[in-house]
Amino acid sequence: MANDERDNPGIKVPTPLIYMVPLVSGLLLDRRFHVPFLLPAVARSLGWVLLGGGMVLIGWFYRTMLSADAPIRCDKPVTRLTTDGPFRYSRNPAYLSLAMIYLGIAFLRNTLWAILLLPAVLYVIQREVIGREERYLERAFGEEYLNYKASVRRWV
Repeated sequence: MANDERDNPGIKVPTPLIYMVPLVSGLLLDRRFHVPFLLPAVARSLGWVLLGGGMVLIGWFYRTMLSADAPIRCDKPVTRLTTDGPFRYSRNPAYLSLAMIYLGIAFLRNTLWAILLLPAVLYVIQREVIGREERYLERAFGEEYLNYKASVRRWV
């Protein structure tokens, strides 16, 4: 098991920041050059559903991590594998919830710019964050993590 403070996925940038910087950039671009992409009523409806769903999911994620006494920061070592709560359905419920919140805000603002930046965000999350975390968890938990990984999808 991983319990050495230096043994962690090696992620240096807080993952919420990876979502926030492009979202704020997209919103600022939208203030300057507004390009709507949906009818306002549709954008509002989808936005509230995604934002609300993302908030519920992030709350469920936090509750699960706290009850498992697991670190929420990804630069800390993990002492045990958490497979309860939202982790039964997604290996990455925090990143899924942040993507939902991002989309919800972008839809509420009806800004194409933020939507166009989201694939880059998801690429960075997938490659630089999830990839590192998965390699770390395989190293730390071996067969236990590989079995979990085989039974639960990465996103949904």
